[in-house]
Amino acid sequence: MPHSLVLNLLPQSPIPPQYLTGRHLHALFLTLVSSVDTTLGDRLHDSTADKAFTLSPLQISNTNSPLLKGGKGGAKLQYSHQQPIPAGTPCWWRISLLDDTLFGKLTQLWLNLNPNRPWHLGPADLYITSIQGTPQSIQPWANASTYAQLYEEASERNSSINLSFSTPTAFRQGQYDSTLPTRESVFNSLLSRWNKYSGIEFSQIAIESIFPSFVNIHTEILADSRSKFIGIIGEVSYKILGEIEPIQIKQINALADFALYAGIGRKTTMGMGMTRRLYSNTVQISPKHL
Repeated sequence: MPHSLVLNLLPQSPIPPQYLTGRHLHALFLTLVSSVDTTLGDRLHDSTADKAFTLSPLQISNTNSPLLKGGKGGAKLQYSHQQPIPAGTPCWWRISLLDDTLFGKLTQLWLNLNPNRPWHLGPADLYITSIQGTPQSIQPWANASTYAQLYEEASERNSSINLSFSTPTAFRQGQYDSTLPTRESVFNSLLSRWNKYSGIEFSQIAIESIFPSFVNIHTEILADSRSKFIGIIGEVSYKILGEIEPIQIKQINALADFALYAGIGRKTTMGMGMTRRLYSNTVQISPKHL
């Protein structure tokens, strides 16, 4: 069962920008895990395989901030900081968990949350003031669903898939990265994670029936002292076209809905590839009559 949890945080001292990178937030997550299960924390730290969680960059909670730029209902999240986050600034941080084992291990952390216990991000102390795990009108990144529910509720007729790439997204191709959100890169990324964690395996999807119909993206560069990451931000709409069975449409829609939890592409455990589906006036198709 995937969970998309939003942790509301309050720093007690300024957070320097060099400690707001994906690497440091990844370390903070492992600290949270290790606080309830040291063995699991060590295993996640040492694992090089695709991991059952994703993280967002740290966000300032002001929804009117110019750092949040909407378009067609989407939003660009802040993925880098040039200035410290001042003490007392409400922030939020999204953690998604893709399997029940990991969520179950962390249940004790959520249930026994001590708002007076500080967590450390570099030299700064942070308090976790609350956790949101269900949909909120002002917080679209909080949600939870079973995999069966994601599949059962996926449409067999909806031909439009609108994805908002909210933090830089890139795809590994051989030894190098590609920023082009082709149907293969996007949906194979989702398919791989769905098959690994859902227990409802799709042997293959009708990827040849997916076509981009709207593209509004640009590349952004995220650089620190160790590396440079180039990814796309923006929106891409895809259409399902051709003679295709309802079950194949349903599978593609399930994967698109799963994007909220799984992210897309590389470095999703360090804040990259945060993606969610946007719903607008959808077009229904009649399979085999296109």
